[in-house]
Amino acid sequence: MRAVKSRVWIEEDGQVFLGYGRVELLKNIEKTQSISAAAKAMNMSYKKAWSLINSMNTLSDTPLVITNTGGKSGGGTVLTAYGKSMIAEFEKLNTACETFLDEKYEDLKEA
Repeated sequence: MRAVKSRVWIEEDGQVFLGYGRVELLKNIEKTQSISAAAKAMNMSYKKAWSLINSMNTLSDTPLVITNTGGKSGGGTVLTAYGKSMIAEFEKLNTACETFLDEKYEDLKEA
């Protein structure tokens, strides 16, 4: 069965702000509350994960992720309410794009 596929991302000032991989990273951070564990779940280096998080936070007026350094109670990473809303917004946009492309492909097949 043939299908149309595409990749969607959001840019800020010509730089990638949010895309499929970054959203997956954010979801894993929410699940694990750890950059290291989130990166490991994606077979990604910690350095790469940190770079992506730093990029998203820098491009945004509001942080998507907040890190807490270690100490007596240990460190951890928290996805902010804004980070959660950006996941939802991206997924809504991605679904709308997939639906649009599927409909257009069906129209072309019928023509």
